[in-house]
Amino acid sequence: MERLMEKYNKEVAPELVKKFGYKNKMSAPRITKVVVNTGFGRQIAGKTVDEQKKIADFMLEDLTTICGQRGVKTAAKKSIASFKIRQGMHIGAKVTLRGKKMTDFLDKLIHVVLPRSRDFKGVDSKSVDGKGNLTLAIKEHIVFPEILPEKAKNIFGLEITIVTTSKSKEEGLELFKLIGFPFIKEEKTD
Repeated sequence: MERLMEKYNKEVAPELVKKFGYKNKMSAPRITKVVVNTGFGRQIAGKTVDEQKKIADFMLEDLTTICGQRGVKTAAKKSIASFKIRQGMHIGAKVTLRGKKMTDFLDKLIHVVLPRSRDFKGVDSKSVDGKGNLTLAIKEHIVFPEILPEKAKNIFGLEITIVTTSKSKEEGLELFKLIGFPFIKEEKTD
């Protein structure tokens, strides 16, 4: 945690103030929360209620291990017959990280998880939305060092959304680049 916060305070915030002309470093964009979520969808489709509960609990346990904070199950808001989903049925799990747990998770994501991901070439700059928030998809949760691949019963994907106080895509993109996210180098065509 200390490494990421120290880097933000000493290098990132002053650089953002210089580049975008903020009045002080407290006006510079910063990361407020990280939301990690997964869907049970394919894993529980066509299974009995008991099997669905076991799979959902297993996935929730792995998500809790990865994030270091207990996850919550998310329920379907409405029934969708073609997907065999009923209103109120648990279809996913999510964890919202803030503070120290958030910075620890981001540090691990940048320096361990992304480089370990199979066929990883960098984060696409299109992953940053108009408000400066970054959304990443990780196809296999076993790239996290806490999960032992040989003990994983089901391999599932994760969606990680990093929410910032940025006002625009440019501010958010610059924040993520300065923090250390490995973006794909864009080739200029002249």
